[in-house]
This record gives sequence, C-alpha cells and structure tokens, in this order.
Amino acid sequence: MGRHVSYEQKTEELLLPIVEKHGYELVDVEFVREAGSWRLRAYIDKKGGITLDDLTVVNHELSDLLDENDFIEESYVLEVSSPGLLRPFKKPRDYERNIGEDVEVRLFAPVTWEEGGKTYSDKEFVGVLKEYGDDKIVLGFDDRDMEVAVKDIARIRKYIDF
Repeated sequence: MGRHVSYEQKTEELLLPIVEKHGYELVDVEFVREAGSWRLRAYIDKKGGITLDDLTVVNHELSDLLDENDFIEESYVLEVSSPGLLRPFKKPRDYERNIGEDVEVRLFAPVTWEEGGKTYSDKEFVGVLKEYGDDKIVLGFDDRDMEVAVKDIARIRKYIDF
C-alpha cells in the first residue's frame, strides 16, 4: 500500500465517527496533486443534500483531528465537499444506493449484440441499474437486460436528463 493510499485510509478512519455523529454519509476520500499542490478531499453527503454549514462543521472537526494525529508528511490543503450529482461510482455503496435508478455507463471496449436480425456494437449505455454484485451489474432497458462485468466499466454514474 502506497503512502498516499494510507493517508486516505487513515483519514477515513478519523472521518467516519464525525459523519456518523452528524447523520451524514462518507462518500470518498482522496489525496491528489493538483496545480502543484496536494489536496486532501473528503466528500460527504446526506439525504436532501449537504449544506455549507454541514461542510463547515465537518471541516473544522476533521481539521482538528488531522492536526492532533499529524500523519501526513506533505503540505496539503484540506477540502470537505459535496460529491456532486454527476460523480462517478467508486464504492459498492454508490452502486447499491442507485439500484432502480437510471445510470450512464461507459465501457472500456464495445459490446456486440443482435436484435431484429441486425448486429449492433456500442460502449456507452443509459439504462436502469437493476442489480449489483461484487463482480457484475445488470442494466435494464425497455426490451432486455444486459449483464456487465464491473472490471469492464470505465465509468458509471447517475444519469441526469437536463
């Protein structure tokens, strides 16, 4: 395990009790380099959406714990944020939360199927996420279902029709 992955995991351990205490959900933690500086980002959410006050409370509490534990060697900026509507699914709970919802899926390689005597091939789909397991999902369309291996998914996120 790399040092930066360890930072993310230790931050999650500190953050989980904070978000649970306030009734929020921890969506993700990432430690990334952007524009020449390190960013420690924590994404939180709650039913009905997260507010600026929610973000402020978590930011202050997490910042205090990070100062106390001081395990990150690099200089960094702490950001506590809402994950946003169009965030890609990263964790099992992202998939589970969206079962029954329309999702947008992009595969690494196209799949081919036959329908009405014609052959089709595509790697981008919008369908209903019907099932999720550790190694596959089932997408539902009007006339059929399609099973897709999770390892074949380049990106999956909630579909928002603007």
